[in-house]
Amino acid sequence: MSVQKTGRVEGKVAIITGAASGIGRAAAILFAREGAKLALADMQEGALQETLTLVKAEGAEAVIRKTNVADESDVQALIDLAVKSFGRIDIVCNNAGITGQYCGPEDWEGEDWQRVYAVNVLGAVYTIKHAAKYLIDSKKGAIVNTASVAGIRSGAGGNAYSASKAALINFTQTAACDLGGFNVRVNAVCPGLIETGMTKPVFDYAREKGKAEKLGNRCELRRYGRPEEVAAAILFLASDDAGYITGQALPVDGGNTASLNLPGMKA
Repeated sequence: MSVQKTGRVEGKVAIITGAASGIGRAAAILFAREGAKLALADMQEGALQETLTLVKAEGAEAVIRKTNVADESDVQALIDLAVKSFGRIDIVCNNAGITGQYCGPEDWEGEDWQRVYAVNVLGAVYTIKHAAKYLIDSKKGAIVNTASVAGIRSGAGGNAYSASKAALINFTQTAACDLGGFNVRVNAVCPGLIETGMTKPVFDYAREKGKAEKLGNRCELRRYGRPEEVAAAILFLASDDAGYITGQALPVDGGNTASLNLPGMKA
């Protein structure tokens, strides 16, 4: 997907978690192309270093840090690195996330639910908590959380994952209320079926079974999405073009949530 350079985030400092692959990497590259300075985080150091190479090839100033967003002290260190490196924070993109188990109620494990919530929800809580004072002081900023259509309706993910993304959407709204008076906007993107490292097992299974043509066919656009398409939505919400938008959860799902989408309804 080719996005024309517009300089939407020229000179702004953006933190992006989950930047080693998929949507996070696509967002990092797009933000770099659009002129942002970047503090990038992920648990996968090797892949994160690859992302750093890619954003520097776009001419961006960038720093990286191995970060477990479920660890508040790790998140604090990431925020400190961004401020030390660039002097301020303008944008926070909470993209780090994990899927958790796919299983029936009789096999649910509290430890798995806690781990999913720690990354998918508390990770965003910690990042916003420690970045908030810088955004509030500047009286301007944008936060974009990566939620999921699984947080809007059932059938798009496992139980713990879906519940965590619903919680993240609600947290997006409450945080928008808390920070709106300081001219800090908080929104979420809700990707549908996107081909990333996280969804690789789904795609591998479909291709192995000769059902690749069915991937995404329950969306109104009859296809799955690309990380770059979600990154473009993140860029928009983070930019001044979305200056009067806050507290919203934007589906980027090929129309999946636009209809009832009941089993057997679509060919």
